Amino acid sequence: MAKGAVDTHSDLPFSVYSSVKEQRLANVPVIRPLLIFILGGTKLLGKEREKCPAGSFVFLSNSPDVDMRNIPSSRNDGYFAVLLEFDYADFSQFRHKPKSTKRYFLGEINKPLSIALAQFIEFSTQVPKGALKFRKQELLNLIYLSGHEEVCGIAEPPSLSHQVYEIINQNIADDWGVERLCTLLCMSESTLRRKLKAEKTSVQDIKNRTKLGFGLHLVQSTIEPIGLIAERCGYQSQSRFTDQFKMLFGMTPSDLRKTRKMD
Repeated sequence: MAKGAVDTHSDLPFSVYSSVKEQRLANVPVIRPLLIFILGGTKLLGKEREKCPAGSFVFLSNSPDVDMRNIPSSRNDGYFAVLLEFDYADFSQFRHKPKSTKRYFLGEINKPLSIALAQFIEFSTQVPKGALKFRKQELLNLIYLSGHEEVCGIAEPPSLSHQVYEIINQNIADDWGVERLCTLLCMSESTLRRKLKAEKTSVQDIKNRTKLGFGLHLVQSTIEPIGLIAERCGYQSQSRFTDQFKMLFGMTPSDLRKTRKMD
């Protein structure tokens, strides 16, 4: 159902990632809380390679960069996953929001959750995005009722880093200079740099992560040419985009794209 929806509709509130060969990706940025349903194959997470098999989900906090491997099943039906991003406001139904030290948690896709996911995918092809707010909250509540109280605290409150990301994400290909960002944030350049340093990041780091994270998404979810993806990410040359992509994720966009195709 998810694959059919993606093939026939654009601008859906979820993404589908699939591959027929193993993908090894380092430092994948997670800017918003991210729920991944693994429906085929296996995902390995982190340096410890925690296993997420088909029929399970993983919920990632919006704070980490994470290493991951996507491994197709031995039955040759590939790796297949549905991804949903959440905003901090989506967790407003949980009054108790304990501080979580977990970067992610895993769980089983039980029957109620499977039905709710199918309904969410079906409705997303028929109604505007804004109308799906309560369907997304339903998924969160079902995860909570399944015994995963960690969901209450998995979303980090929006930081200055996230504010900068949200601004850049409005038009990734734009030239987002520090002065322009300071104007929109109503703060001085020294204050912006000082506060981002306290969050162990910088304007340039956020720009790189935003652009390359978007590039990773496009390589994984579309068949657009790499050159066009580089342009959409604000890079003047494909070679520059390729070099930066490999430096962050550990493989080139072309090599990653090959994992999605049969020989």
